[in-house]
Amino acid sequence: MAKIKLTKNALKAERDALKRYKRYLPTLQLKKQQLQMEMRTLQERVLAKRAEEDALRKRMASWISLFAEPIEWSKYLSVKEVRQGEGNIAGVKIPTYAGVDFNISIPDFFTTPVWLDDGIRALQQLISLRLERRVLERQYELLSQELRTTSQRVNLFEKVKIPEAKENIRVINIYLGDQQTSGVARSKMAKGKATARVAAETAGEAA
Repeated sequence: MAKIKLTKNALKAERDALKRYKRYLPTLQLKKQQLQMEMRTLQERVLAKRAEEDALRKRMASWISLFAEPIEWSKYLSVKEVRQGEGNIAGVKIPTYAGVDFNISIPDFFTTPVWLDDGIRALQQLISLRLERRVLERQYELLSQELRTTSQRVNLFEKVKIPEAKENIRVINIYLGDQQTSGVARSKMAKGKATARVAAETAGEAA
């Protein structure tokens, strides 16, 4: 702990600092709780998206297994643009998923299996789900980073700054109290000496 000045100005500074810490701490604690709640919600959404992906892949696998030759999906479908926006959660800027645009080539229905059209639509859905999940995972990552920083600040205020300011106030108060007591004692002693001197001088004059 840094050495403190044992003065009235230092006492005022420590009291002001303590007030600031106590004022900021509830805000930080509220932000920490909000981040934890949002992260739990995001985690549930990510798990839900993964479950949707798994179910869709299984459906596609059952169609594809009916066709003897492997399908070159890139001939029929490619990503043109991934659209993203920007949001804000508890003061943290996060990317948001706004959708995806595809380049689609219509298959020749005379030379391709009848389910290929459904397969293309399912693949579009699968790609969209995967992209959305990745954005949600990025949101979770950003909130996790902010939660670590906020938790560190809460701990700093709770375990270091507030106790330190209280201890500094206690030490300065004791010192100033001792100084005041010593000053009163010195004043009484000086007054007593002055009274005794006056009494002696008065007695001398009377003799």
